[in-house]
This record gives sequence, C-alpha cells and structure tokens, in this order.
Amino acid sequence: MTSPSTTLSLVDTDPAELAVDAIVIGVHSTTGEQDATSGLAGTLLLASGAESIAAAFDGKLTETLALLGATGGPGEVIKLATLGTVTAPVLAVVGLGAEPSGAAPAPETLRRAAGAAVRALAGASRVAMALPLPDDADAPDALRAVAEGALLGGYRFAGYKTRPQPARREPVGEVLVAVPDAADAAAQAEVTRAQTVAAAVRLTRDWVNTAPNELRPPAFADAVAEAGRAAGLDVEVLDEVALREGGYGGIIAVGQGSEAPPRLVKLTYTPDGGGTGKRVALVGKGITFDTGGVSIKPAQGMWEMKSDMAGAAAVAATMLAVAELKPSVPVTAYVPMAENMPSGTSYRPGDVITMFNGKKVEVLNTDAEGRMILGDAMARACADGCDYLFETSTLTGGQVVSLGKRISGVMGTAELCERVRDAGDAVGEPTWPMPLPDDVRKGMDSDVADISQVNAGMDRAGHMLQGGVFLREFVTDDVAWAHIDIAGPSYHSGEATGYWTKGGTGVPVRTLLRLIDDVAANG
Repeated sequence: MTSPSTTLSLVDTDPAELAVDAIVIGVHSTTGEQDATSGLAGTLLLASGAESIAAAFDGKLTETLALLGATGGPGEVIKLATLGTVTAPVLAVVGLGAEPSGAAPAPETLRRAAGAAVRALAGASRVAMALPLPDDADAPDALRAVAEGALLGGYRFAGYKTRPQPARREPVGEVLVAVPDAADAAAQAEVTRAQTVAAAVRLTRDWVNTAPNELRPPAFADAVAEAGRAAGLDVEVLDEVALREGGYGGIIAVGQGSEAPPRLVKLTYTPDGGGTGKRVALVGKGITFDTGGVSIKPAQGMWEMKSDMAGAAAVAATMLAVAELKPSVPVTAYVPMAENMPSGTSYRPGDVITMFNGKKVEVLNTDAEGRMILGDAMARACADGCDYLFETSTLTGGQVVSLGKRISGVMGTAELCERVRDAGDAVGEPTWPMPLPDDVRKGMDSDVADISQVNAGMDRAGHMLQGGVFLREFVTDDVAWAHIDIAGPSYHSGEATGYWTKGGTGVPVRTLLRLIDDVAANG
C-alpha cells in the first residue's frame, strides 16, 4: 500500500509571478503594546522572501493579517485571497515565531512551518514556498529543512476506507521552493537528498500505519526483502527453521506463541570498492504486534501496539535511502521480526532462553519481549563484525514517562551517545543520553541463569534503563554502540502538528542517516 506523495522542485522566478494555486510566506511575531486605534496588541513582521508579495499588497499585508487574528506563532497558518494582487489566488502565511537575533530561523522552525503550510493547503495542485533562506553557510541546512517539511507535512496514509471521502482532500501535488539560483548544483543536491530521505520517512510511516493483520512477520519480511533487492542491497532472510538451527533463542521464544512465525532480515550495503573506514550496523525492533504474551497488556490502547515494529521499519527504510545516497562506509542492517501472542505455545515467565551469543536469560515478563529479539540481532551484528552499532526500538513505556513523546532516550557508549544527540538535534529528532547504572544491572542477576530479563526488585522503576542494561550484554567490548528508545516519538496519536501527521512519524530515520554521514566523514 503506497500513500500519495508530493513532488518538489526549485524555481528562481519572483514568487508573485508564479502560476500556482497558493504561495507560502513566513511571518514573525513581535512584542508591543496595544494600539489605541486598532485595538491590536503587538505587530507582525514579514520574513525575508516575501518582499515582492508585500509590495503587491501596498505594504498593508501585516495589518490585514493582524485583523484576521494572526499572531505569527510557530506553525500558525492564515490563508487569504489575493484578489488579483499576485498571480496565485491564495496566500498562506505561516508563523515562524519571534524573529531570530541576527540569524535566519532555525532549520527545525522552517521544517515545521513548511509542513504545516503544505498540510493546510491540501487539495492544491501546485504550491510555491517563499520562506526565508539564508545566503551563508547555513543555507544548505535551511533548504534541506524546507524541502523535508514540505514533503512530509502533506503525508497521508492511504488507509482502508471503501467509500469516497468528499471532505478528504488530496495532498499537494507539487511544491516549488523559491531560491536565488534554481540551477545551483549544491541546491539541487539538497533537494535530491531531501526527496530520498523523505521517501524513507514516508515508507516508515506507511509500514507503521499498516493494519497488523496485514503486516505479520512473514509478510513484513517479504516486503522489506523485496524493497531491499529492488534497491540493490544484498538480502538474507532467516525463517523459523534457520533461526532455530542458528541458535536465535530470543527471536524463537518470542515468536513461538504466534501462528505467524518469526523472521530475521539482513540487509547489506557495500560501497563501490568496498568502502573505507568504520563499519556501521543498524538494528531495529520488529514486533509486528505486541499483546504482551502471557503477561498480557491491558486492552485500553493496545491497538497502538501495531507500531511496535517502528524501529524495524525505520532501519529498513534507512537502508533503502543508504542504497540511493551511497555513503563511503559499509552499512548492514539486522531486522528481527516476531508477533508476541498468548497461546499454548507461548514462552512463559520462568523460562530460561539460550540467546545467539550463548548467554542464558531467565524470563520474568513476556511483555519485555523486544529486548529478547534485539539481543539476538545485536549479537549477530557483533559476530559478523562492525565498529559502530546503532539500535532503535519502541522498547519501554519508561521512555515516555521519563522524556515524553518528542525526545528519545539514548544509552550505550558515552561518546557515541553524544554523537547521536548531536545528530538528532541537527535534524529535529532530539534525544537525551541516559545512564546505565551498576545497581540496575546487579538487580538483574538471576539465581538460575546469566541474567534475568528485567530487574524484579525495581518493578517498572527505571524501566528504560533496565532495557539498556540488558541490551549491553549482547554487544562485544570492541564495538561502540547506542540504543535509541523511540517508544514515544515513533508514533503520534494526537492531531497533526508541523510535519508530523497522526500515526507513525518516521523517527529516527533522519537521525540514522545523519549518523552514517558523520561516520563516513569523521570515522
């Protein structure tokens, strides 16, 4: 199932003269006392890029916007008819917040503004973006942000409705971004990259939003494998027989409760000539639906557990983007997939499972299943050989309790966690480093096995940290690693905001791609 998508290109034509359905410009909020005549508090300041539009309105645009209730707040969109003042019939003015001091708006501000504007203009065929773009060293990041926001803000899952929805407008067909020089090679390269990255994020969202009865492990594995082969990646798929013979005890244990057997998909990208420098491994959790197993979850909200494979979706889609972007470092992804169901064949609390690396794990809670399949996949990645291992998963509700719905938790090698944080900040997918305390690990000592799956003495206290401590057991000492817990940020259950729409968000595809670029550039 493929959702409708928006295309994007650059133009250097005066926005006021473009034959489009709507033009998007930015406006800043400013502070000020209430005007005695108009009764309006404060003023508005048009952002750069809107000069010709302002001239067409004889300098009265901000006054008109104020009368319409515009505040310039971030993400606010005000639409008004141009009545022939410019070629486009509609002007969409998007808030950028307070004017930055001596600098252009932050890339994330532009990304969210572009997303909000494109979503507000759904139904239009062609839209022009005349948002502020600096002409200095920050220009590439700003252009990339506008492009990504425009391509992602209009995302809409195709869905399953059998009847036409008259009120449901199609996403914007084409977005034209106004730049000083549309033929500039660097600018064109940014647009090309943004299109590749946005396609990966959109595919991640599609997979996460797919109904869980349609994306059980065999079907998900087939979809990933087919996409990987089409992209030119080397693909290996291990079915339940190969997993059992290979000693993947964690994946088998979690998957044995379902009639849809588990899978492990390996995707490999090798640069021309074999590449140079460090080897990168990606691992993503692919629980296609999580009931909690024998330790069953409450029914309320369980339907969102279709998103428990968001880490696997992000990693698989990242690999497709890697195949197009062609970084100079080799990248291999390991995507374990299972459905955690209660049945007569389910694994149980009290079971002892032998993992891929030979460690014995005492199961205390079958709802802590993600770490079981990830442990096997991470151990396989280390056995194959890698220098950096980035793993991402909707691992714990503790992440949401600790950091909320926007900020992912990151644990692992301290230096690499800081690089993850820098990458996330750069692309608008913030993370926050968390510790791996010794006392948490001590409480996971088992009387009968090498480690227990959770810290029974802490119950759910520090649950995010328990997950990280457990996963550390499956990384060899010579590998730098980072575990990115995306339980909150991977799925947006509220109303659309910025370039996030309801459902899967695509986090952390853009962070992973930024990290791969960082490794390619800096080792």
